[in-house]
Amino acid sequence: MTFTRREYLAASASMLGRPALGAIPGQNSTPSAPGEHRLWYAQPAKVWTEALPVGNGRIGAMIFGGTGQERLQLNEDTLWSGGPYDPVNPQAAEALPQVRALIAKGDYAAAQALANAAMMARPLHQMAYQTLGDLLIDMPLDGPVETYRRELDLDAALAATRFAANGTVIEREIFASPADQVIALRLSAKGGLLPPITLRLQSPQTAKTEARGDSLLLSGQGGTAEGIPGALRFAARLRVIAPGGTGRAQGDALHIDPAPEVILLLAMATSYRGPKDVSGDPQAITERQIAAASALPFAALRRRHLAQHRRLYRSASLQLTPGKGAALPTDQRIAANESEDDPALAALYFHYARYLLICSSRPGCQPANLQGIWNDKTNPPWGSKYTININTQMNYWPADPVGLGECFEPLLRLTRELAQTGQETARRMYGARGWVAHHNTDLWRATAPIDGAAWGLWPMGGAWLCNMLWDRWDYGRDRAYLEAIYPLMHGACLFFLDTLQPSAKGLVTSPSISPENTHPFGASVCAGPAMDRQILRDLFDRTADAANKLGKDADFAAQLAKARAALAPDRIGKSGQLQEWLEDWDDAAPEPNHRHVSHLYALYPSQQIAPDTTPDLARAARVSLEKRGDESTGWATAWRIALWARLGDGERAHRILRFLLGRGRTYPNLFDAHPPFQIDGNFGGCAAMAEMLINSRDGMIHLLPALPSAWREGAAAGLMARGGVRVDLVWRDGKLAQTTLTAMRAQDCKLRLGAISRAVRLVPGRAMRFKGPHLLPA
Repeated sequence: MTFTRREYLAASASMLGRPALGAIPGQNSTPSAPGEHRLWYAQPAKVWTEALPVGNGRIGAMIFGGTGQERLQLNEDTLWSGGPYDPVNPQAAEALPQVRALIAKGDYAAAQALANAAMMARPLHQMAYQTLGDLLIDMPLDGPVETYRRELDLDAALAATRFAANGTVIEREIFASPADQVIALRLSAKGGLLPPITLRLQSPQTAKTEARGDSLLLSGQGGTAEGIPGALRFAARLRVIAPGGTGRAQGDALHIDPAPEVILLLAMATSYRGPKDVSGDPQAITERQIAAASALPFAALRRRHLAQHRRLYRSASLQLTPGKGAALPTDQRIAANESEDDPALAALYFHYARYLLICSSRPGCQPANLQGIWNDKTNPPWGSKYTININTQMNYWPADPVGLGECFEPLLRLTRELAQTGQETARRMYGARGWVAHHNTDLWRATAPIDGAAWGLWPMGGAWLCNMLWDRWDYGRDRAYLEAIYPLMHGACLFFLDTLQPSAKGLVTSPSISPENTHPFGASVCAGPAMDRQILRDLFDRTADAANKLGKDADFAAQLAKARAALAPDRIGKSGQLQEWLEDWDDAAPEPNHRHVSHLYALYPSQQIAPDTTPDLARAARVSLEKRGDESTGWATAWRIALWARLGDGERAHRILRFLLGRGRTYPNLFDAHPPFQIDGNFGGCAAMAEMLINSRDGMIHLLPALPSAWREGAAAGLMARGGVRVDLVWRDGKLAQTTLTAMRAQDCKLRLGAISRAVRLVPGRAMRFKGPHLLPA
């Protein structure tokens, strides 16, 4: 669908009058142009990165859209290898002072070798997220297939496949219901009957399938990894409802005779109940879920699913002008965007990321891992773990800014569980109070350093997660939530108060690394890299601020302020760059285009550095970005977009966004390509686009801080600013036409647009409108 200019602007303006659920209770917004909420293709998926994802936060499927055979690749978010285990190296505490001494002496290679021998986790690698298996639907067809189309409706969270064969139109629609905890499929025929159908459940795990009556039951055991036996039992249960047809079990399959309609309900579960408890009964769980879902008509299941999905999905929307390629199938549209910009493809990418977060991170579920919940392997790249030196955090960067703060809950729960295991790691490895987590974790919440010192000897993962928790508070300013996260922040601070080391330049972490980079001395291990110091400034400031707001621990807050002041400051190197390490090593580092830009944490996601408050450091950050280059892995490209947006350079940000949306970094199904697939690039790209449209900090809301010339006309609804302020925008000819602010609580703020600023007093639930580039009251 395409709009005339008048229709587009009318639709854009209409968005402003519709506050969304999640911002103002009881109200909702409708989605913008349909093409911005739909992926579609003219052929089935041949490979996994062409298949389409559905999910309800806990269970998910990748849908291939085949004709004679449909494949649903299945996942359940707690199906991981191994079981509860203790990874702390018993030699670590004894080796720690020796490693520190070698670092202080400048013998980094020896320090790294000793750390590898005595400080790394046992086992050296963590457990992996795993596929459960596949549902195969075989349906032999007479004659050729015609008028084929498959699609994913993001607004409905519904995947559909339609085609004609031998005069009969066959349709499949599939959704993963958060309301009823099943994947529901309806197969229907118009102009005839469905062909005979054979259903199979299969798994690469140690498993068996039983067919009984109208049901299939796949049951099995999770895999062993790194010498840790598989502790999880799992089950997938399928029930067939075939009005007007008959079915029969045969061996490990179900056969269904021709019928006008067949409904399939699929439930999945494991025995996981917590990091130390695997006593659940997955067969009983799936039996209950199937029984409850079977009691409802398919239309009711669909309505309940839509209500829960749209409550979140319709909380925000983005409209950008469609390009010439907008009418093409999505895979062709991605290719066409490389030669001629299609701004609405960026809007589709924005909406898709929101869809993926809703589908992979709901309250009560596991957090989104490196692949969300979608993984077709038993040994996926990097274990599909929680990499907490950037990737897990990036997954949640967009949550609050794009109106999905509810989806953050699993990350809070993960941090709570890490604080438990991390307390033992802190005590036994470092002889410290509080808690620590290094650069990776898994379902079992392991916190010891893994993979080798060059990657894993980084003690800041838990501290960064705590800063994420505080950001979540800053968007809502809820006292009860602050009370809940304060003990986690307090414990993380205790660890660093006990472990920071004095140096000539100030307090530093030791040992540590600048995430995954190598310095010029043949190692990664060092003392006091820039990112550590920047994370600690935020952690100490925010924990002290929380203590003050809660009226507690005044002496502790003063201790944090003293330690914060003693941290080594950020430094500008001889090339004018922001130094990645305490020493001026950047120009001699072996990877000048390294994917991580860890030393720019202070610019984004933190706001310690900004062009208007720290201009010298902002210029140094710009030099560092220039030196690193614009093109990197998928998630690292997304980070660069956000960094340029923070510097106010919308043209540079947009240029890099075009690269992210190209075929080298985006698969045909819009999944991000590291490569291989990592979902963090999708989420990071969405957060970066939000940052191009609004920035908020310290009671200031900056409108259109990095609007590129390619986005001359557009509208955004439901973006969120810190303090719980909903921001709706319309712009024309590259200039703001109108903005509406709606606050959840009373507050004063400064509204900024370019060089113009206006002080406003916001009243809860009352929309305040401003028009034009001069922010005149509307």
